[in-house]
Amino acid sequence: MKSERSRRVLDIFVNFFRFGCFTFGGGWSIVAQIQKEYVEKKRWITDEELLDFTSVGRSIPGLMVGNASVLFGYQAAGIPGALVALLGVVLPPFLIMIAVTFIYGMVKDNVYVARAMMGVRAAVVPIIVSALVKLFKAGMKDAFCYIIALAALALCLFTPISNVLIVLLGAAAGLIYMEVKERHAVS
Repeated sequence: MKSERSRRVLDIFVNFFRFGCFTFGGGWSIVAQIQKEYVEKKRWITDEELLDFTSVGRSIPGLMVGNASVLFGYQAAGIPGALVALLGVVLPPFLIMIAVTFIYGMVKDNVYVARAMMGVRAAVVPIIVSALVKLFKAGMKDAFCYIIALAALALCLFTPISNVLIVLLGAAAGLIYMEVKERHAVS
C-alpha cells in the first residue's frame, strides 16, 4: 500500500513537472493536459471532479493552476501528492523565468524568437478550446445550469459586479436549486 502511494506521488511529480515544462498558454492548457492524462488515460478522476478542482481553483486567491494542482494532488495521494503536484507544476516555469531573465536582453529583439512565440500562441488556442468543450459538457447537467451560466455571463459583461460575487451568487443559486430539487424528490 505504501509503495503504491509512493508510486502515485512520483507519478504526480513527474507528470506535473512535464506539464509545467511543456504546456504553454497558462492554466487552461495545463487543465487540458490533466484531463488527458488523469481523466482519459489513467482514470484517477472524472471530468466532473476536474471541473470541481478548476472551479474551486479559480474561486480562491492564487493562480488557478496551482490551486487546482494542489486539489488534484491531495485527492490522488494526500498531502504528499498536493505538495509534489504544486512543486512539479511551478518549478519548471520558475527555472525557465530565471534563465529568461538572464538572457532576455539578447533575445528580445530576435525576429525568430518573436515568430516562434506567435506560432506557440496560435497552437495553444485549439488545446484550450478542446478542454473548454469537455469541461462544458461535464458541467452543464440540465437547463438550470445553462440559466446560471448565461446569468453569470451577463452579470460579468454588463455590470460592475465583482467576479468573486458572481461565483458566490452562482454557488448560492446551486445550493438553493439542489435543496428544492431534493425536497420535491422526497415528497
